[in-house]
Amino acid sequence: MVRVILAGLLVSCSVLVVPVARAYPETCPPICDQIPATAWPSPSTLPLYETSHWPPLAGLAARAPQPRFLFEQLCGTQRAADDPRIYAVAATAEVLAPPGQWQLHAQILHWRGETWRGSELAMSVFDTAAEALRTCQSAPVELSPKITTDDDDRLAAELSGPVTVHQYLLAHPQSSTISELVFWAVPELDGQLAVPWPAPTDAVVLEAMATPLCGAYLSSCG
Repeated sequence: MVRVILAGLLVSCSVLVVPVARAYPETCPPICDQIPATAWPSPSTLPLYETSHWPPLAGLAARAPQPRFLFEQLCGTQRAADDPRIYAVAATAEVLAPPGQWQLHAQILHWRGETWRGSELAMSVFDTAAEALRTCQSAPVELSPKITTDDDDRLAAELSGPVTVHQYLLAHPQSSTISELVFWAVPELDGQLAVPWPAPTDAVVLEAMATPLCGAYLSSCG
């Protein structure tokens, strides 16, 4: 029953994404109406790469017209009527796997226009998400959240229960962008995972998310 609930929650967001052409620009500007290929974290810098061999995420990306963070689905977080994410350019990439194996969910949101305004929107969305994660009530599935990093623009958490979730969220106000990265797994019937979580430091994972944004969104760093 748990797997059925999780499947409904986690697949429900996939019906909202529309595949886009695979010819992605490398940087932004001049073309900012889709997520640049170079904005995605490099697979080799991500946890579990040695065993899961993550593919390039840009090649899996699909446009997300109504973006939400994965933990919001699990925690039963309600969407605000004035959610700034409806104005963002957003794309989601997912790598799915059988029960007992780790799965990957990545999402990037970018606000076009004046950087000062995009920065405000990115930080507003990040702050709202951080508060929602801290107070996760998990109505659909019984989960216990544990915040492991809680900085002004970087957030990491572990959610344990019938599904194991490692959630990372990074705001990059310099480029009016938010990057999300999630690793999750549903244990097999014996309660075990095929590969134990390697326990990388949050700082290493969050930096792997931040580094490509500087190159993808020109003049946003340095």
